Amino acid sequence: MYKQLSIKLKGASLIEFWIVTGCLILSFILSLIDEIRLNDIHHTYFVGILAPVLFNHIMVFICYAFICFYMVPVFENQTHISPGGTLFILIFIYACITLGIINLYFAVLLAIKLLLTFFNRDSRNTANVLYYDAALLTASWILLIVAALYLGSPEGVKFFIAFTVPAMITVYLYSVHRLLPATFLPKRSYARYYGRMMGLTLLSCIALWILGLCFKGGNRLLGPTSHVFSIEANTDEEQIAVIVISNFFAQLILVAPFSWSIFKRRNAKKDEEIKTLKTELGKSDASLNFLKSQINPHFLFNALNTLYGTALQENAERTGEGIQKLGDMMRFMLQENIQDKIALSRDTDYLKNYILLQKLRTSTSPAIVIETQIEDITSDLTITPMLLIPFVENAFKHGISLINPSHIKVTLNTSGNTLYFDVHNSIHIKPDNDPEKGQSGIGLDNVKQRLALLYPDRHELVIRQNATEFFVHLTLQLDN
Repeated sequence: MYKQLSIKLKGASLIEFWIVTGCLILSFILSLIDEIRLNDIHHTYFVGILAPVLFNHIMVFICYAFICFYMVPVFENQTHISPGGTLFILIFIYACITLGIINLYFAVLLAIKLLLTFFNRDSRNTANVLYYDAALLTASWILLIVAALYLGSPEGVKFFIAFTVPAMITVYLYSVHRLLPATFLPKRSYARYYGRMMGLTLLSCIALWILGLCFKGGNRLLGPTSHVFSIEANTDEEQIAVIVISNFFAQLILVAPFSWSIFKRRNAKKDEEIKTLKTELGKSDASLNFLKSQINPHFLFNALNTLYGTALQENAERTGEGIQKLGDMMRFMLQENIQDKIALSRDTDYLKNYILLQKLRTSTSPAIVIETQIEDITSDLTITPMLLIPFVENAFKHGISLINPSHIKVTLNTSGNTLYFDVHNSIHIKPDNDPEKGQSGIGLDNVKQRLALLYPDRHELVIRQNATEFFVHLTLQLDN
């Protein structure tokens, strides 16, 4: 088990995990002794005390382990996208604290861990912004409820934080990450948004009313601790009504405009990034147009055709094939690469030509194995040019050695509008005198940025590397 933990957690994180685990075990022993001493319980009733105390500490450990082994790797990875498990963990923590399964001391511990996880996140992974926001707001709610209980705040404040604030957080997250992206338009978008927020507010009020009925009649809330409060039987209806009414006005007066402001600010930042990218692409287009003005395409292709014919006359079939593929690639670079979208079939043709030329270069080395399973595209799917080739270029740059055994495998297929693309290659450190050692090509960072800007929420990029191998998996939702 220790080896499995060390794979997930290393260094300070592993030490922290074992310290917290030890503290939980010590707390369990002390809590058990305290319960027995205060209640003067004999050994025949020991199991009745052991079970709830053990259960509470196990739930704390489970919540902490969820954060360490799931949320931390997701938050610190630039490309990994949470499949929704983060939200489940946060809801689970909220339920445990609200129902009194986790006492407030350990609730503070979980809140601090959530905050550390949030501040150590990789902010470049824009696909996980929803989960970043949810973690920060959940940790803030835990600290608010603890402060309200220990500072002796009025009951109305406690109920507002315990019931209304989680409803506000839920509506805020849905509004910023789901509602506004679907309804934000230049004209009349605010009126449309506010109308839908009114519907969300009414739904949250109904949910709070049902939740209030569940705690009706003095049910314990946020225990076990000396600071326990509940909805008393003699004021049930009044307290529930206060919770619902306060939620209604808080959602419309605070959450709705705040969500709108946050979304617009983030959208403006995204527009600025797109503008910057377009500027850089404009510079690249200018450089390409200058290059095209210096090279007469007709002369270039006529020369390549002449060389191709000469190679065939001399029975140099491999040379002729290489010249033909090179001509197709240059035609693609000069004519189609400048478009915003091209047919997926054309992009895969370029990919195949590039791989074929590399095979010709390495064909004299039997220790180099190059496998390809690239589907022949017959659909009318389109893709942004030059998204796939950098991964293959990177594989040949770092995965081929003319001395040591090497392998590269490229797989591409489609299902409906979804593209599945995998590149798996060996890794070889190039010597200092290698002329390609300092050349990086387009670069994977550039491709990640283009994917984030051009295919937001429509791609999943997974990159894995160990000492000897490199693996890339890309799933992309394409347009027709």
